[in-house]
Amino acid sequence: MSTALFEIKDLHVEVDGKKVLKGVNLRVNRGEVHAVMGRNGTGKTTLSYTLMGHPKYTVTQGSILLDGEDITHLKPEERARKRLFLAFQYPVAIPGVSVASFLRASLKAVRASEIDPKNFRSLIKTELKSLGIPENFMTRSLNEGFSGGEKKRLETLQLRLLEPKMAVLDETDSGLDIDALKSVSENLENYRSKERGMLVITHYQRMLNYIKPDYVHVFGSGQVLESGGPDLALKLEAQGYDWVKGA
Repeated sequence: MSTALFEIKDLHVEVDGKKVLKGVNLRVNRGEVHAVMGRNGTGKTTLSYTLMGHPKYTVTQGSILLDGEDITHLKPEERARKRLFLAFQYPVAIPGVSVASFLRASLKAVRASEIDPKNFRSLIKTELKSLGIPENFMTRSLNEGFSGGEKKRLETLQLRLLEPKMAVLDETDSGLDIDALKSVSENLENYRSKERGMLVITHYQRMLNYIKPDYVHVFGSGQVLESGGPDLALKLEAQGYDWVKGA
């Protein structure tokens, strides 16, 4: 069997001494998009934060592999350099830090080298045009006074600039109206390729109308309870979670 792009093996996690994840197993091959769906409080956000290395979440058992390398105990910035990316459910505002400064610092951190200002401006201009974002967006303070759609478009811009090989999207549809959801989701769908993987964490099937998953997993009680193809999301939308044991 070939090496998976991203693999979670028997992952157990505690938060403040409380067991939250209880043996998560999931394998994402190159080119695949996986969706994780589940009710509130089932551990989905804990999973996303743990995958990115948030220090609040303690791995007590299991492992996280990226391109066959064990990254379970790496710091978040080390995981980012290896091209793992997390899009937050609620992006944080940082007053006084411009979007342009933040994006340039992010690129420098991930690449471990400075980017030429001229090349940076050219790269940003190309991506802004592709995403339909006005150039004055770059001078605003990071996420300060941003609408839900603007915050998520900024995360999409960051993802495209950093070019991660594995992206984890934690409820990116939160706070988006119908138009913003369509725009953000279609841009994320356009990012997929044969060499990249994506894990989409969501409550609802609606986002999956635009980001087409290869596999859908039902999450509950801190673990994957059911797995299937795209039709599983439609079944959950129609019937809810009551039919899933443990959900």
